[in-house]
Amino acid sequence: MLGLVGDWLGAVCLVAGALLALVAAIGVLRFPDVLDRMHAATKPQTLGVVLLLAGVALRLRTLGDLGMVVLVAVFQLATAPVAAQMIGRAAYRAGRVDRTLLDVDELADR
Repeated sequence: MLGLVGDWLGAVCLVAGALLALVAAIGVLRFPDVLDRMHAATKPQTLGVVLLLAGVALRLRTLGDLGMVVLVAVFQLATAPVAAQMIGRAAYRAGRVDRTLLDVDELADR
């Protein structure tokens, strides 16, 4: 019984993660500027990967596989925000950001 419930929860997590990854891809294609695309590429994509990993963990259930899934999830959660911040900063410095749309411009020269 527990195995069947775990399989169904794993399937739900896999489908939800795949849908979030699809939403992220559509957002990257449809959004007009760098900051919007950066948001679409990091927020739903990261949650989508974590849900996919949770689904895989619920389906596999072995200790070695769970350890690898946890490592991948930690690496994803540690690198995606840093990469997004660096992309946003590089876009700002290259003049690809419309500064009038920013509420607070912390990188502006004083």
